[in-house]
Amino acid sequence: MSRQSRSRALARKHREARQEKARLAAIEKSQKERAALKAKYGSGGLPADYKETEKKAFKEAEEWQEQKTQTQSKEYKKDSGIKARGGILRYPLESLTQDTDYLQIDIVEYKSSKQLTGSVVGSAGTRSLGAAKNVGGTTSGALAKKGIIGKGSILLQIPSNVKDGNSVKYAEDSLNTLTAMGADAVENIMKSSVGKEGLDAKMKAIGDSVGKETANIFNTAGAEAQNLITKKLASKAVGIFGGNVSADQLLARESGEIFNPNMELLFNGPTLRSFRFSFKMTPRSQDEMVQIKMIIRSFKLNMAPKTKTTDAGNQYLLKSPNIFELRYRQGSRNHPFLHKFKQCFLTDMNVNYTGENVYATYDDGTPISMNMDLTFKEIEPIYDIDYFDDDGNDADNTVGY
Repeated sequence: MSRQSRSRALARKHREARQEKARLAAIEKSQKERAALKAKYGSGGLPADYKETEKKAFKEAEEWQEQKTQTQSKEYKKDSGIKARGGILRYPLESLTQDTDYLQIDIVEYKSSKQLTGSVVGSAGTRSLGAAKNVGGTTSGALAKKGIIGKGSILLQIPSNVKDGNSVKYAEDSLNTLTAMGADAVENIMKSSVGKEGLDAKMKAIGDSVGKETANIFNTAGAEAQNLITKKLASKAVGIFGGNVSADQLLARESGEIFNPNMELLFNGPTLRSFRFSFKMTPRSQDEMVQIKMIIRSFKLNMAPKTKTTDAGNQYLLKSPNIFELRYRQGSRNHPFLHKFKQCFLTDMNVNYTGENVYATYDDGTPISMNMDLTFKEIEPIYDIDYFDDDGNDADNTVGY
C-alpha cells in the first residue's frame, strides 16, 4: 500500500470515529433530557403499553381511511359514470389553419326527448345544432394527448366525396268510388249528433244510420255500382269455398272492365339521413401518430353504449352512447355553401390499418397508412321549419340541409 493510500484510510477512520462519538453523545443527551422530564412531570398517566395501543390505533385509522377511499371511488363511478374528458384532436397538423376548410365533429352527451322538451315525444327541430365552438385555430401544442370522452372536438380534413341526399317516403294507394262514398257516409254519421242518450243507445243509433246509408248508397249508386257490389258479395261467397277471387277479377272476366281504383301517391312519412365518410391518414411525425391514434380511440369510445350500475351492483340497463355534431367549417365560421347536419349517432366505424394493401409499420409499430370509414345517422328528420328562423326568414344562405 502506498503512503498516499495509507493516509486516506487513516483519515477515513478518524472521520468515522468522530461521527460515532457525536452519535453517542446525542443519544446520551436525549436520555438525560427524557429522564429530567420524567422526574419533573412523571409518566403523564399513560399506561405501560401505551406505545402498542397507539400503534394499533394508527393502524385502524389507516385501514378505515383506505376503505372509505375505495368506497367513495366505487360510488363516484357508479353514480356519474366514466368521467368526461374534453380537448381537441386534429389531423393533419399542418393543413388546418384559420383560412382552411375542414370538418369539425363535436362530441356531446346524449339527452333524451324527455330531458330536452319535457315530453317523451320531441318537437320538430330539437336536434338542430346550436352555435359552434371556435377551435379551428388551436395550435399543435394545445391539442389533446389522450382520447376525449363526452365532450371536445375532432377536426379532420374535408373528405374527398362530399355529398348529401334527402328523401321522403311515399306509397301508392287505391280507393274506389263506392268505398269513398261509404267512408263519407260513415264520417257524416259519426259527426252528427245522436242526442244525450247512453252509450248503448248511441251505438244502436249509429248502427241504424249506417244501415240506412248503406241502403241509400245501393239504391242511388247506379247499375254499374250495383253490379260491383254484387260482384263483391259474390267474391266473398266464393271465398267460403276456398276460392280466392276478387270483385275486379269477376268484372274483368265478365265484361273486361274493372272499377276505377282512383290510385294516388300519398305521403307516408319522413326519413332519416345517413352520411358515410372515408378518411385516409398517413402519420408524418410522432405528434401526428399520437393524434391519429387518439382520434380512432375517441370515435370508438363515444360510439360505445354506456353501462349503468344499480345500487346492488347489477347492470340491467344500458345508456345511449354520446352523440356527434358535424359541421363543415371555413376558418372560424360555418362553411358558406356546403350542407348542414343535425345531431347524429355514429352507427358504424371501420378502420383499415393496411391503407396501401400491405402491412407496413414504423419502428414503434404505427401503421404507415390507414383508412377510417365513419357512418353517421341523424337523430331526427329534416322539416321545413329547419330552414327558417323564429321570424320566418331564411336561417342562412347555404344550400340548407
